[in-house]
Amino acid sequence: MGLGGAWWGQGTEAECIAGIHRSLDLGIDFFDTYPGGFEERWGAALAGCRDRVVLQGKVSSVAQRRSDHTAAATRDSVEQSLRALRTDYLDIALIHGYDQPDEVVAPSADNPEGRGKNGMVDPLAPGQALDELEKLRDEGKVRFIGLGGRSAVVLRRALETGRVDVVLTYLEYNLFTQAFARDVLPTVRAQGAGVELASPLGMGLLAGPRPDPESPRGGEGGAARALAMWEWCRARGVEIRHLAMQFCLAAPVEGIVLPGPANVQQVDEAYEAATAPIPPEIWQAFEAEFGVGP
Repeated sequence: MGLGGAWWGQGTEAECIAGIHRSLDLGIDFFDTYPGGFEERWGAALAGCRDRVVLQGKVSSVAQRRSDHTAAATRDSVEQSLRALRTDYLDIALIHGYDQPDEVVAPSADNPEGRGKNGMVDPLAPGQALDELEKLRDEGKVRFIGLGGRSAVVLRRALETGRVDVVLTYLEYNLFTQAFARDVLPTVRAQGAGVELASPLGMGLLAGPRPDPESPRGGEGGAARALAMWEWCRARGVEIRHLAMQFCLAAPVEGIVLPGPANVQQVDEAYEAATAPIPPEIWQAFEAEFGVGP
C-alpha cells in the first residue's frame, strides 16, 4: 500500500507533514504527488529521508495550464516538481490528465501535434510528452515512465507502445467493478508493466458513510451496487472499507494500492483497513451474495 496524493492540500502544512511522517512510521514508502498539489509540503516532509521512499510525480498541469502534454510543458512540469520536492529525480513520472479516447487524435500532415478535443496534444505523439520523458530518463531526472487514467482504451494504447513501465487506474478496480481486470490487465501482463490501483475506496463510495446511489463516481450501476454492499455490511457489523481495501490488496497483479488520505487520522484509518482481520466466513458470505472476493 502506498499513499495517493489527491487530497493532501485539504489541511494545513503541519497536518500534511505529520501525515506523511506517520506513514513512514508505519512502513509506508510509496508516495504519489502531482503538480500544484502542495509538492512543497512533500519536499519539507521528506527532507533527509528521500532515499527511503519511492516518489511518484505527474506531468499534467503546471500553474494554470491544464493537461498540456507538449514536450516543453512536460519538461517544465518535471523540473518544477523536482524543485518543489527538493530532489533531483522522480522514481516514476506519470502522464496524467489524458483520460478519454476522443481527447486526442492521431497526428496527421495537417494536425502534426494530434490536437483533439479541447485542443489537447497527444502525449504519445512524436516529439511530445512520452518522447520528452524518455529524454528526462536519459538525463537521470526520471527513472520510470507511466500513464494514469480511467479509460481502458487510453491505458491499452499507452501500454501497446511498449514504452510505458506502469499504469495507474482509478475507479475501475474495486468491490463494485473489476473492469480493469477484464479490459486492461491482459495487456499489462503481455507488456510486463506494473499497476497502481488508485481509489480503492471508490472515492468515498466504499469509505464507510452511506453511498449516494446516484453518484457518477461508480459509473453505470456502480454506485447502486456499492449501496447494496454497504447495506449488507452494516447489517452484519462489518466495515466495508476493510473489505474494499483488502480486496484491492489481494488483486492478482504486481503493483501498488493507493488510497488517498489527507492527515494522520486518515493515514491510520487506511492502515487499519489494510491490516484488520476479516474472518473467512465474512468473505465467503460476501462472495456468495455479490460474486466478489479476494
